[in-house]
Amino acid sequence: MEQNDTLLHRGLRKRLVDGLKIKGIRDERVLEAIGRVPRHLFMESGFLNFAYKDQAFPIGAGQTISQPYTVAVQSQLLEIEKNDKVLEVGTGSGYQAAVLLEMGARVFTIERQKELYVKVQKFLPSIGYSPACFFGDGYKGLPSFAPFDKIIVTAGAPAVPADLKNQLRVGGRMVIPVGDNNKQEMNVVVRVSEDEFKTEKHGRFMFVPLLKGTVNF
Repeated sequence: MEQNDTLLHRGLRKRLVDGLKIKGIRDERVLEAIGRVPRHLFMESGFLNFAYKDQAFPIGAGQTISQPYTVAVQSQLLEIEKNDKVLEVGTGSGYQAAVLLEMGARVFTIERQKELYVKVQKFLPSIGYSPACFFGDGYKGLPSFAPFDKIIVTAGAPAVPADLKNQLRVGGRMVIPVGDNNKQEMNVVVRVSEDEFKTEKHGRFMFVPLLKGTVNF
C-alpha cells in the first residue's frame, strides 16, 4: 500500500481529520482511524482528486462511499472497544469496515449487491484489511454469528429490523439511520435486557435506502 499512499495523501487526511474535529468529532480513536485509512484507494479513479473532501461519492451499483463526517459520527456513536465483535450491514466500498478495523474491532460485514461484495472481498485484504465478508440480505443480519457487541447499519431503514435487534448482546449498541428515502434520523439502540431496548436519536442524515433481499450479477 505504501507506494499508493503518498505524503500528499497523508497531508490531505490530516486536513480532513482537522475538519472533522471542527465539526464536533471528539473520539480520538475515530479521528486516528480516519487519519490512517487511505480513502483515495476506495474511490472510482475519476474521483481521486475528491477523496479527502468531506463528501459522499458514487462507487457503482447505485451506492455511495459515505461522507467522512457520517462515518465518523456512526463510528463515534458505536463506542467501539478493542476486540468488539461488530456486524456491519451494508459493506459498500469497505471504507467504514476499514475504519472499524483500525479501531481494533472484529468486523463481520454483509452486502446485498454481489458486484460490491466480490470487489471488496478481494480489495480489502490487498490493502491490509480482513473483515469477514458475507453476501446476503442485511435485514436478516448474520444470526449464526450472533450475538454482536455492536451493529452498524450504513443505509437508511424505514424502521429498526427486529432480526438485527435480536442479534445484539445485552448491553450492546446498534447505530442505524431510520426514516424515509429522503432523510433519516440517526438512532442508537441499546439492548438493556433480553426483551428491553432503549433508543436515542442523534440528528438527521441522508443515506441510500436499505433494500431487502440479495442482488445477483
